[in-house]
Amino acid sequence: MEQHFQPVSNVHKRLPKRKILLRSLAIAVGACLVAVGLEIFLVPNNIIDGGVTGLSIMFSHLTGIRLGVFLFLLNLPFLLIGYKQIGKSFAISTLFGVVVMSIGTTYLHHVSSLTDDLLLSAVFGGIIVGIGVGLVIRAGGSLDGTEIVAILLNKRSPFSVGEMVMFFNIFILGSAGFIFGWDRAMYSLIAYYIAFKMIDLTLVGLEQSRAVWIISDESQKIGDAISARLGRSVTYLSGEGGYSGDEKKVIFSVITRLEESKLKEIVDEIDKSSFLAMGAIHDVSGGQFKKKNIH
Repeated sequence: MEQHFQPVSNVHKRLPKRKILLRSLAIAVGACLVAVGLEIFLVPNNIIDGGVTGLSIMFSHLTGIRLGVFLFLLNLPFLLIGYKQIGKSFAISTLFGVVVMSIGTTYLHHVSSLTDDLLLSAVFGGIIVGIGVGLVIRAGGSLDGTEIVAILLNKRSPFSVGEMVMFFNIFILGSAGFIFGWDRAMYSLIAYYIAFKMIDLTLVGLEQSRAVWIISDESQKIGDAISARLGRSVTYLSGEGGYSGDEKKVIFSVITRLEESKLKEIVDEIDKSSFLAMGAIHDVSGGQFKKKNIH
């Protein structure tokens, strides 16, 4: 499964034992969910996932060797090669996740699939795998070595990490057509897409943060309304019109996706001619982002 991470610094701070325990628990739960998605839905119906997991499923089918063996062996070299790039804590977290996932698939290997319907298997397998991978990534680990290779090759290639990962997965999903049949390859693509979306949803949650920029002649009124009605702090930035040269006051704030319609309503009530731009952001920390209680 394609996953999104960036190499971390080799400078580490010792984490509190409680935080280490919570991270380990999250990785274990995520890895177990992936094992369930694979062995209960995807693998019995010859539907594969992307990345090293997809390769492992195909090798297991061709050789008859347990899936867990390939999940561990194929990921291990990538972890060793990319150790300096991804950092010690990430490598350990990833190794732990891969071990739990491998053991989980081995333990569940003889459990019967919950459905023989290929579409249901692709959909629910993709959902469960995506949630599991998302939990592992949120906890600071990974379950696939594909991006590690892409990061290493990126230094000597004109292609981006994302482009190389996409190429790897097109090759892997395409190969499934020759091994399992082209209908299974198409179901695999459905499962992969759903898992990808579920990873994103698990990482950012339903309350995905949005950065907001508003340009208006009523900036003060709009800013006050956002603070009073949404409980969000605002920052005023100085701007200048590119055409008119007039000084403009730009409102900047961060809201959640669930507050987007309310903010548009506020802006529309005060100044219908205002300029409003929004952009999704994946991480917010510090400041006064947490919503205040408005009385």
